[in-house]
Amino acid sequence: MSIAQKLGLRLKRAVDATTGALSALLLDVIGWIDPIRLANFTAAFMRTVGPWFPEHRIGRANLQAAFPEKPAAEIEAILSGVWDNLGRLAAEFAHLERLWGGERHAYGTERVAFGQKALEIFEQLRSDGKPALIFAAHLANWEIPALAAAALGFDSTVLFRLPNLGGVAEAIVGRRVAHMGQLIRTGPDAPFRLARALEAGSHVGMLVDQHYTKGVDVMFFDRRCKANPLLARLARHYDCPIHGVRIIRVGNCQFRGEVTDPIDVPRDPDGRVNVQGTMQAITTVVEQWVREYPEQWLWLHRRWR
Repeated sequence: MSIAQKLGLRLKRAVDATTGALSALLLDVIGWIDPIRLANFTAAFMRTVGPWFPEHRIGRANLQAAFPEKPAAEIEAILSGVWDNLGRLAAEFAHLERLWGGERHAYGTERVAFGQKALEIFEQLRSDGKPALIFAAHLANWEIPALAAAALGFDSTVLFRLPNLGGVAEAIVGRRVAHMGQLIRTGPDAPFRLARALEAGSHVGMLVDQHYTKGVDVMFFDRRCKANPLLARLARHYDCPIHGVRIIRVGNCQFRGEVTDPIDVPRDPDGRVNVQGTMQAITTVVEQWVREYPEQWLWLHRRWR
């Protein structure tokens, strides 16, 4: 490595470290701000500036393709809701511990409530001593399932993607680790680490609604796209149940959580889980969730390519 390359590497590390420290400090500072006021501010800000970003055009094209029957005004109203939700999510991230904080009751907390059925499924999964696979989507605040699992004493292992900025990533991971279960970063060794977690009886969760170049073909809103087959491959190998968890935003910093019954997965003639068919079954569930609350899904990425 040349001297210039070494200096460049040192400079990058210094910038990352500084950015990470500033990000952690910023998260701590805004953590003192009232979460509802902060969420209202960031939501209004994102509704204002969001339409100027190129992602707004991506979101509009996605919505027009998914809902060709909807008029332009309704499409724009949904997009405004997408930016609103994203702004609130950013504010809520600084208050992760407070999202599950407050008064506890039979169905969760004053901010996050799960129905009777969801808690019964949680209790069954927690007490049966067996592994399970849990999928979620980029709906409302998608950090909450892992947050709730840890708070309820659920043995959970969560696959996550590290942000591209090194310093910022470290600040974010540090905040997540304090309030969530075991975290496994996406990477070449992730499938092996997730497999070991299942072998130990843990409940492995992951988001399943983004493009994956080497994925299997599935239909989403009648359009073909690629889905990461990792969850289905783990189910094929360990033959454990698959449940979906979704979070619905019902107010400012208030949510309702739902858990599906075990997904009825298709199987090959030899009785083993069919990977492509299982990912299609999961994608169909996610589509139903998105159709019900389209303004709470992250339409701003290129799901179809």
